[in-house]
Amino acid sequence: MNRRDLIKASVAVAALLPGASAWAQGTASSVAKPNIVLANATARTKLDLSGEWHVSIDPYRAGLVDAVGDPSKPRHWRYADVHVEDAEVKNPGTFFEQDMRRSDTVTLPGSWNAQRPEWRYYDGLMWYQRAFEAQAEAGKRAFLYFEASNYTTHVYLNGKKLGVHVGGFTPFAFEVTEVLRDGENRVTLGVDSEHDANAVPPVITDWDIYGGVTRPIRFITTPLTYIDDAFVRLGKDGIIRASVTLNGAAAANQKVVLTIKGLKALTATTDGNGRAELSVKAPKSLKLWTPETPTLHEVRIEAAGDVFTDRIGFRTVEVRGEDILLNGKPIFLRGISHHEEEIGTNPARVITEDAARRLLTEIKTGLNGNYVRLSHYPHSEVTVRLCDEMGLLVWSEIPVYWAVNFGNPDTLKTAQTMLTENILRDRNRASVIIWSIANETPQTEVRNKFLRTLAQTARDLDETRLVSAALLVERKIVDGHIDMHIDDPLIPALDIMSVNTYNGWYGDDKLEALPSTVWRADGKKPMIFSEFGADSKAGFHDPQLKRKFSEEYQADYYRYTLAMADKIPNLRGLSPWILKDFQAPRRQHPVYQQGWNRKGVISETGERKLAFNVLSDYYKTKAG
Repeated sequence: MNRRDLIKASVAVAALLPGASAWAQGTASSVAKPNIVLANATARTKLDLSGEWHVSIDPYRAGLVDAVGDPSKPRHWRYADVHVEDAEVKNPGTFFEQDMRRSDTVTLPGSWNAQRPEWRYYDGLMWYQRAFEAQAEAGKRAFLYFEASNYTTHVYLNGKKLGVHVGGFTPFAFEVTEVLRDGENRVTLGVDSEHDANAVPPVITDWDIYGGVTRPIRFITTPLTYIDDAFVRLGKDGIIRASVTLNGAAAANQKVVLTIKGLKALTATTDGNGRAELSVKAPKSLKLWTPETPTLHEVRIEAAGDVFTDRIGFRTVEVRGEDILLNGKPIFLRGISHHEEEIGTNPARVITEDAARRLLTEIKTGLNGNYVRLSHYPHSEVTVRLCDEMGLLVWSEIPVYWAVNFGNPDTLKTAQTMLTENILRDRNRASVIIWSIANETPQTEVRNKFLRTLAQTARDLDETRLVSAALLVERKIVDGHIDMHIDDPLIPALDIMSVNTYNGWYGDDKLEALPSTVWRADGKKPMIFSEFGADSKAGFHDPQLKRKFSEEYQADYYRYTLAMADKIPNLRGLSPWILKDFQAPRRQHPVYQQGWNRKGVISETGERKLAFNVLSDYYKTKAG
């Protein structure tokens, strides 16, 4: 059998294995698993395609349809692999309306909203193209791996359409083994940022859309049969378990060897589906991961001539009564919410290691924190891995936000896909302790069913973490005090009751009334204030009147809200809104907002506001 036939056989058989088709339907909770996971893909990178790309705006989506809008006759040939200049020379009568090879260029990754003033609020389709050099390698498969592209991405290589991905914040990949050419290869992307009524998130949000390719694209090669997925974790029973999945024609009956530095090597054999399970009792000497000592262990898995390596921390997290336990001990989550924006007046959602470290250091060192809520969508893998290294516990969320179309099965499928891609990427990260399935969703029966399905999906994919959602809460005035009742029917499906509260900012509540607020809840579970906050414009001071939007008002808001928090017996964590001012097109107060949500405790340029020190001092007392 020659190389090409061997590759075809491998791909054909792989299509029948778990994780091999575009999406493979799962079991009881209908967990959809992608055919290509490429766990720890960044370690496999053959070529990082970051850099200069040609770009062309397409507001009428002309590249996806013909002249009369027929999607069955797309005009993508104009963008994908045509050398227009050569064609024009050969035949001067040839007519073209587009030439990607001679179009303007931008740098990727980076949202187009920050790249040109005229694109600031553009919401639609954009085309990207670049060439790269590659050689087909004997005994190898090749993939294009996308860390994130927002929102709908059409992918072509050398004029052939590889597929479409929906969702703006999670990784996806396409195999290109059969399409790859020796020498120059040309990849073309059509990225559409528009959200319709069935999208996740919906059309209206309170953050910037940031359309485009916002994280790196990588060209990756693997053996014909490779380690596609590996989940290594410590259970509450003290057992280290590893679940390994191979992808390829020879995935069955393969020897798998797991090595964790300092422990005895483990071996197992894959079953007919290319899966293997390994386990060992953790020794008492095993150093556990904590925010104070974020120990990471070198993990190596070998199978079928392939090697998977990662740095993984071991710890347990659980709920017992009204407590959250980390490694069996109660913990209070001292944190803050965080949007994925770098510091600066024109962020493009380009999160480098330096940018992420600067922001996370403000939480860990500046605020005396041990926890961050990554809202309202999965953040860059760079950020999550730094949380592993720096010792910050993570709440990870998917953008089931406000009023998504809970009654639409396709919307549920989209949300499940996002949750699955997020969990498969990050379930080896010790820092991640909470999967959040929603934020501020209205209580309806269709919503309840939708979110219960997501909660079960999370548990099916990962039994080692907690599940929560940021809930709305019923507010009344009873006997002259504020009465807050947490009675969401979703609570039984969650491990933690998490609520957003803005009393003292939205509405007419006096700040002095906040500490006397009565909080009631149905059910005995730990509670987190997933959000609370007030806007302030950095540098606007009003020490006498303390008007809203002044730094003094925001600082007092924190003082009174934290005094309220101290009176809630089952409160086990805080993630106020928010670390840094962030862009939000719906926020258009001409004096104080100007397109920014100003609830950050630091400004968009990194200037600390008065509230920063209030929160920092409070967390210092909580840290003991």
